[in-house]
Amino acid sequence: MDKKAFAELVSSVQDMGRHMRDEKVAGARVIKVREPNVRAIRRKSGLSQSQFAALIGVNLRTLQNWEQGRTRPTGPARALLRIVEKNPKAMLTLHAA
Repeated sequence: MDKKAFAELVSSVQDMGRHMRDEKVAGARVIKVREPNVRAIRRKSGLSQSQFAALIGVNLRTLQNWEQGRTRPTGPARALLRIVEKNPKAMLTLHAA
């Protein structure tokens, strides 16, 4: 590895460290994504935990862990929860078809 490439690598690692410590990093954009309030979303739907878990296709224990803050939904589950949050009847419509 040449000196220039090594210097860029070191700089990148230092930037990563600053970012992890929530320090400003020149040229970096930070996008904060709000954590979904799974319990509030489920309650808004009017469904029990077991009904809601079945409706969105997750294990009941997974839903309980999300609601109690032990784990957090990721990827597609987060997207689905955002849809249900905006339109609680959306899932019911899909499953009725």
